[in-house]
Amino acid sequence: MPSGPPTYADATKVAQAYVRAAPQRVVWGSDWPHPNLGANDKPNDALLFDLLSEWAPKNADRDRILVGNPEVLYGFPKSA
Repeated sequence: MPSGPPTYADATKVAQAYVRAAPQRVVWGSDWPHPNLGANDKPNDALLFDLLSEWAPKNADRDRILVGNPEVLYGFPKSA
């Protein structure tokens, strides 16, 4: 049974497995501003983003997920 907000414990297990298995293939994404949800049903995006620290506890993995992988995926110039 899904646990849902705010901890998303069920999704945490899957996210951690992805990061362990292939951190070079993970990117962060969001459907902000959550257009398919009612005003009272929208998640707290700051709490969602904070989950990334639990899903990818290593700084190097978070940097890869937030910066390096999107650079490669979208062909952005490499950051300094």
